[in-house]
Amino acid sequence: MTDFTKILDKAKELELKMKESQNRIKEIKVKGVSGSNSVKIILDGEGEMQSIELSEEILKEEKNIIEDLIVAAHNNAKSQIKVKTSEEISKATGGLGIPGFKWPL
Repeated sequence: MTDFTKILDKAKELELKMKESQNRIKEIKVKGVSGSNSVKIILDGEGEMQSIELSEEILKEEKNIIEDLIVAAHNNAKSQIKVKTSEEISKATGGLGIPGFKWPL
């Protein structure tokens, strides 16, 4: 088997693993929290907000404080999505050893 054939085989394997990984990423759900759990936001693997929960206590706060806590909870969830999707992609691409190919940093 030539090196080129090996590269093509590895590319096909990578394509299949990436498709599987994309499907698993869609199923990811993460919870972002802020204000000692007074604001909770659920995002899916594509970063779409699925739900938001505000505690009764937080509703007594000033509007700008509530807004800041919502942003903080969203950012918390978004950072978790980045970690989980990176992990999932690493699972798909790790160990393939394509000859002469280096993954970008």
